Amino acid sequence: MRTERLLLLALLLLLVASLGAAGWFGLRLVQDRLANADIAALASGRDIPVDADARPALLLARLSFLATRDRFEEAQPLVNRIMATGDTPIVATALYDLANARLRAALSHLEINEIDPAVPLVRLAKEGYRRALGLDPGLWDAKYNLDIAMRLVRDFPQIETSGEDLPPEAAKRLWTDLPGVPQGLP
Repeated sequence: MRTERLLLLALLLLLVASLGAAGWFGLRLVQDRLANADIAALASGRDIPVDADARPALLLARLSFLATRDRFEEAQPLVNRIMATGDTPIVATALYDLANARLRAALSHLEINEIDPAVPLVRLAKEGYRRALGLDPGLWDAKYNLDIAMRLVRDFPQIETSGEDLPPEAAKRLWTDLPGVPQGLP
């Protein structure tokens, strides 16, 4: 009699645990479907607001939506939130996507000969590519795009001055920040 009660109690506890697990997995399934619907909406071009504690994949979709529309000021906090998640592949993809958007915007400025707004965008793109490569050294597209960005705006050592004017011979040795758009093979 006592063993039957213990067996019944164990089965009842197993049933409750199974129902709890099924409920938890059901909730996760609903959350995943809602997140996927939001990702699909963002990919189709609809502006969907995203919570600060959303999943990294949803944050990445929102980041891509904002970056393709040159809304960098709104996209940068999303990169910071994605980085806080610690999901290395998604963080590397987010850095790469934002760097690509900045490089595209810089190239748009260069096509119409607007050099001043292009230089900081290229520098930010290079920083993004370097950070993405730091997380995923095998990201070949980031290596290639970093090479293109490095050709657009070169990283030359700066001449240190202590507040005085440069002599004329030193001024002639300075390089410009933007040597020109590459026109083919090096």
